[in-house]
Formats: sequence, C-alpha cells, structure tokens
Amino acid sequence: MNKPRVFIIGDIHGCYDELLDLLDEIRFGAEDRAIAVGDLIVKGPKNREVLDLFISDSRLSSVLGNHDYAVLQFLAGENIKYTKAQKRAGRELEFDRERYASFLRALPLTVEVKSKLVVHAGVRPGISLDQQDEADLLELRTLGKKRTKRKGMAYDVYEGEKFVFFGHWPSQRPRVGPKALGLDTGCVYGHRLTACDAETGELFSVPAREEYREGSRRFHASPEDEAVVRDQTFNNLFSTDSIHA
Repeated sequence: MNKPRVFIIGDIHGCYDELLDLLDEIRFGAEDRAIAVGDLIVKGPKNREVLDLFISDSRLSSVLGNHDYAVLQFLAGENIKYTKAQKRAGRELEFDRERYASFLRALPLTVEVKSKLVVHAGVRPGISLDQQDEADLLELRTLGKKRTKRKGMAYDVYEGEKFVFFGHWPSQRPRVGPKALGLDTGCVYGHRLTACDAETGELFSVPAREEYREGSRRFHASPEDEAVVRDQTFNNLFSTDSIHA
C-alpha cells in the first residue's frame, strides 16, 4: 500500500482546468492530501468550479489568500474598494452567496504540517507565529513599513523554526529562501501551476492552458525555463522527520 502524501499547491486563481491537470500529474490518491497556499479565486476563469471542488473533496484544503478575503468582504456587502477581478469573482458567486462565504470564512490564515507551515504571503522574521500581524500573513512581500512593496525579499532572510510554504508573489520559478519556498508560478498569467510534495520536496508542474490575465514579461519563459520547475527537488531544505508520522 502506498504511503499517503501531502502536497502544497501554489496560487490557483480560478484556474480550475489546470488544477485538474496538476492533480492528474501528481497522481492524487484516495489517501493523499493537498493544501493550497491561498488565492483560490480571482483573475482566472472558473472561480466557482474551484471552490466547488474544494468544498466537495475532503482531501483538499487551503489557507486564506488576500483575494479570497476580498471576495469574502464583497459577499458580506462591505463597502470598500475592490479590483475589477475581485468584483467579477464576487458576482460569479452571488447566486449561492452563503455557501461560498461560509467556506471562505472558515479558511485559516495558517496550516501547520508537523515541522512546516503553510501561509499565503509569508511570516515576518523574528516574530513568533502567534504574534504575527494578520495583514502580513495575507500580503507580506518585503520588510519595512510597506509590506506589499515588490523590492526586497522577506523570505530570503527568514530562518525561523518552521519551514514555510507560501504563495502570493508570482515568478517563473519557485522562490527559494533558507527556510521558505514560494510556489506561485503564475498560472493565471499563462505560466505554470506548481505543487510540492511536503515530505520529499519534489516539485510537480503543469502549463497554463491560456494566459487568462496579462502579466509582466517574466512569465513569457523559454522551454528551458519551464522545464526547470519539473526537474527540481528541494530535499536539502527539509528535515528528515516524516510529516505522516
């Protein structure tokens, strides 16, 4: 009998077809689990289908992403500024508002998998997990007053007790820090959807079927760049303890 596995999946952003492709690629079994890094929805074409799958399949779970949270606020009728994509996703879900709101409301900010942590954006170095700012968990990219700034790398200096899986900040290849791995590889921008086996560090990746939202030039990668994601493993970053024990 095969040992149950736990996979961490990068930002899905409504890319339902690619999510199914990725689950096929990892040969997702009946005893396996997958935890998404958040931003299940917004920007992509099939937000409702993604949420329906996560609601119906107990093997799938997720932390809360900043776009998920914005849509939850939209469904609750909060009068704040939303992006066009957030409004579009919210309207897509309005026909069954309470069902989807209830699911999003229940998503945690973090999930611990033994010696590892799953969070949407990241954790601020030097601060214990129970003292982290919720806004940092949802939006942190860099250190300093402006947490969403795109210059500088919080994950590059994080060396906390737990290894951290995060998303939020898309790039062609997974972002690698001393004790952190970023798995948002820009599927919604026409690049790839990526998952990592949380015990072995093996990466799995599938290409986007379309470019659903225009991104920066960094997502127009060469075939050689795209092959890198599938070929890499990060065994050296993980402790030898099994997360299935």
